[in-house]
Amino acid sequence: MKFLLALAAVTVGAVIVNAQAPSTVTFVDHDKVVAALAKGGTLVTGSDLLVQGSHRVKPGGVEVHEKQTDVLYITDGSATLVTGGQMVGGKNTRPGQWLGTDITGGQSHALVKGDVVVVPAGTPHWFKEVPKDVSYFVVKVLKP
Repeated sequence: MKFLLALAAVTVGAVIVNAQAPSTVTFVDHDKVVAALAKGGTLVTGSDLLVQGSHRVKPGGVEVHEKQTDVLYITDGSATLVTGGQMVGGKNTRPGQWLGTDITGGQSHALVKGDVVVVPAGTPHWFKEVPKDVSYFVVKVLKP
């Protein structure tokens, strides 16, 4: 129950940040949510937001989204997320999306179950360390 309340709070917060109410109610049943958290997957797609379940077993690359604010809610596991600073080795991989190899001058966050992180659009971020695994929801609030 706490998990569902936290998910609802994160989703509502993302909508409030974007200052637009959804036009229809979207329901995602627990089986699809569990599957998305186990292996990753998109749960909701809208014109102003995207909700995904993610699961990592190793570090990723540095990312910068020009028009997406990421709201992360850690549901299980732990990881070190680095945010801010300057991206190293950045390459534009698609419109509005940059991927890199490192961050200089960023801030490290030791994430554990229950943590929420909001990464504003344009901010470099990177799952630098994943000791075992980490599962999390991402609500991507899309700017026009």
